[in-house]
Amino acid sequence: MKSFTKQENSWALYDWGSSAYSIIITTAVFPIFYKASATEAGVSAADSTAYLGYTIAIFTFILAMLGPILGSIADYRGMKKKFFTFFFVLGVTFTALLAFVPFDNWLLLLICYTVAALGATGANVFYDGFIVDVSTDERMHKVSSHGFALGYIGSTIPFLISIAIIILSQLEIIALSTTNASRIAFLITAIWWIIFSIPMFKNIQQIHFIERDGNIVLQSFKRLANTFKEIRQYRTLFLFLLAYFFYIDGVGTIIAMSTAYGTDLGLSSTSLLIILFATQVVAAPFAILFGKLAGKFSEKKMLYVGIIIYIIVCIYAFFMETVVDFWILAMLVATSQGGIQALSRSYFGKLVPKEKANEFFGFYNIFGKFASIMGPLLVAITAQLTGKSNYGVFSLVILFIIGIIILAKVPEPKSSETVNPI
Repeated sequence: MKSFTKQENSWALYDWGSSAYSIIITTAVFPIFYKASATEAGVSAADSTAYLGYTIAIFTFILAMLGPILGSIADYRGMKKKFFTFFFVLGVTFTALLAFVPFDNWLLLLICYTVAALGATGANVFYDGFIVDVSTDERMHKVSSHGFALGYIGSTIPFLISIAIIILSQLEIIALSTTNASRIAFLITAIWWIIFSIPMFKNIQQIHFIERDGNIVLQSFKRLANTFKEIRQYRTLFLFLLAYFFYIDGVGTIIAMSTAYGTDLGLSSTSLLIILFATQVVAAPFAILFGKLAGKFSEKKMLYVGIIIYIIVCIYAFFMETVVDFWILAMLVATSQGGIQALSRSYFGKLVPKEKANEFFGFYNIFGKFASIMGPLLVAITAQLTGKSNYGVFSLVILFIIGIIILAKVPEPKSSETVNPI
C-alpha cells in the first residue's frame, strides 16, 4: 500500500469494506439462507433459484434507470459525495435489517435484499466515478486492480468469522441455531462495511466537477441528452460499452447465482462456504496480477484472457456434478473475476472526460445493469423450462462470445480520445 497515495488507498479501502457485502450477501451466506427459507415454505429448488434471478433483474433494472440521471446530477460540485452517502446508508441499513426478517418469510427477505442491493450497487456507481478524482490515466489500471485485490483480501476476514460462527452452530459447539448464526453474519457485514468506509468519507473529495448553473435537475436532464449524443460520437468508448454489455452480463450472473446453483447440485452449505472463502483468497493475487500484466500487455489483451476463462467456466459448469467439480470451477472464476472487473473500470476511466465522469459512469452502469437483467432472466427461464440449472449457466456462453467479438473491434485508447470525440 506504500506505493499508493493516501487518497488512492482511502478509495481502495472502501472496496475492503464493501466487498464483505459482495461475498456474504450477494454470493454466499444470504443465498443459502434464502434457499433454506424458501424450502421451508415449500418452494421448489428450481423455482426459488428462478425467483432470486427475477429479483436480481428487478433491482438492476431500477438502478439502470436511475444511474445516468443521478450520475448527471452528481457531476456538479459537491454532489458526488452526497449521492454516494445516500446509497451507502441505504445499503448498510437494509443489510442489517436482513438479520431481523422472520426465517419463514422468504418474500420479505427478497424485498429487503432488493433494497440493500440497490444501496450497495448504487454506492458503487459513485465509488467507481471517484477513480478519476484519486488517480491519473497512467496509474488507473493499478489503482483499480489494487481496489479489487483489497476487496478480496478484506472480505475474507468477516467471511471467515461468519463461516466459523455458522459451522460452530451446526456442530452445536456454540448455543446458536444456524439461522441465528447467519443473521449475525448479516450484522457483521454491515458493521465491517461502515468501519472501512470511514477513510473514503474523510480523505476523498470530488476534484473534477461542473459548476452549478440554475436548476441542476433540469440542467442535468439536458446534459444527459447531450451526453447520450456524445457517447455515440466516441467510437472507441461506444464499442467498448457494447462489448462490456455482453461479457459483464455473464460475469455478474455467475457471481450472483453461483451459490444457488451449487445448492441445486446438492452441495452442503459448509462445502459452499469453504469453497467461496478459498475463491476470495485466490482472487486477490490474481486481481493484482491482471493489473500488472495489463501494464505489460495492455488492458484489452487481459480482458480477452478473462473472457476466455469465463467461457471455459460456463462449459465446465454444464457437466459439473461433484464437490471437486465445484472446486475447479470456483478456482477458474477466482483467476479472472477481479481482473476483468478492475480492468473494465480502468479502461473505461481512461476514455471518459474527467469533469463529466459521473455522467459517463452512469452510462457504464446502465450498460452493465441492463446486461445484468438479461443474464439472470436467461438462467431463470431456462432453469424453469428444463428443470435443470446447468442449462441456464451454459447458455451464458453466447454472451461471452458476443462480448469478445465486439471487444476485438475496439481500438486501443489514445489520450486524445479522452478529450476529443471521434
